[in-house]
Amino acid sequence: MTLTINYLFYLVGIVLVVVGGMILTDKSHPRRLTAGTFWLVYALVFLIGDLLPPAVVGVLVIAMALIAGLGGVTGAKPRMLSEETRRQSAVRLGNKLFIPALTIPVVTVIVTLGASHLVFGGTPLIELKNVTLIGFGIGCVIALAIACVMTRDTVGQSMQEARRLIDALSWAAVLPQMLGMLGLVFSDAGVGKAVAHVTTAYVNLDYRLVAVTVYCVGMALFTMVMGNGFAAFPVMTGGVGVPILVGVFHGNPATMVAIGMFSGYCGTLMTPMAANFNIVPAALLELPDKNAVIKVQVPTALSLLVVNILLLNWLMFL
Repeated sequence: MTLTINYLFYLVGIVLVVVGGMILTDKSHPRRLTAGTFWLVYALVFLIGDLLPPAVVGVLVIAMALIAGLGGVTGAKPRMLSEETRRQSAVRLGNKLFIPALTIPVVTVIVTLGASHLVFGGTPLIELKNVTLIGFGIGCVIALAIACVMTRDTVGQSMQEARRLIDALSWAAVLPQMLGMLGLVFSDAGVGKAVAHVTTAYVNLDYRLVAVTVYCVGMALFTMVMGNGFAAFPVMTGGVGVPILVGVFHGNPATMVAIGMFSGYCGTLMTPMAANFNIVPAALLELPDKNAVIKVQVPTALSLLVVNILLLNWLMFL
């Protein structure tokens, strides 16, 4: 039997079912019915999404958007262990607290590098096309087990903490998946071709540095609009990257992809649309200015964007 990405989806779905059930049964939650329903609907997408007609999944997504848009997904006051209990646990564990967190990337790398050797009877033990994500999931499960042993706590308590974090993240937790799909929709709708038409009509792309600049800045700007570099990537790469940087100037597509995505991440640092990166941390830290994180990151983002332009113009054409 091959371990496929579907098992990771099922695991996420189960966690969301438990979280949704906790919220539904929490009478102190200000929006327990709508918020609980939101997470249960999201769980269905992971658990049986591949069995449902695409139109039904689309209806579920619209229902989630309506619930969130009408203010139905809000957080409750978190139930946490006392500060004294948490402080004693932190003192007892010290730097060992980093072990579960570091376990995740270590296991992910080991699984990713070793999966190609785990073939029995011609059948791979782990689905190779999604090996990194599967390794990440395995790493999370192992890290959870280590954390439970170290803290002398239970999986039930970990679910309570998962519920607390999901409550704090609210609907922003689903943004990466939604915005990633938005990029594919834009690509299929021909937005990339429209971008190519506009840029070639109004910008002189006969100069390589100009074309590189348009691609990198476009990645950052589209990411700022859509909140996700994965959503911006097919638009700018289909509109400028492939036809001009690769097709006209014969650049290395691998270099273009790597630095292009990095340029998109510069836009992530500067937009409230990337709510799970920029707005949620401000809320969790109870900062008075919800855009405080963005304001601190803007100088770094702009500096990196300039460096990316120079790097792409150099490395892509070696």
